[in-house]
Amino acid sequence: MKAKYQGVLELGEALAIENGDVKEENGVLYVNGTAKTQYEKNLIWDKIKEIGGEEPTDIKADIKVADTSIYAKHTVVSGETLGKIAKQYYGNAMKYPVIFEANTDILSNPDVIKVGQELVIPNL
Repeated sequence: MKAKYQGVLELGEALAIENGDVKEENGVLYVNGTAKTQYEKNLIWDKIKEIGGEEPTDIKADIKVADTSIYAKHTVVSGETLGKIAKQYYGNAMKYPVIFEANTDILSNPDVIKVGQELVIPNL
């Protein structure tokens, strides 16, 4: 099972999932840990479903979230706009005002973001 779900385990390492524990018992892989945000937890679940299908029976995951007050944190890279960031996290570029409002402490204009700024991506 570990070999089948290696992509999930590698993603967990890349995201620095805390208190990670993986064990195999009776053909079922048990995965536990704590993701920093809900977005990271969702990434883990998306990877599990990509490998095992919508309702896999050969893996049981208990992923907690350390900070439920936000959806994610995002560091701006070159070429990004709030619309592109909103599309990435919410699937809808028109949700950019939600991100702007959550970051008015560092943003004064939704059309001006700078590389390296760390933005809070709020829960919807």
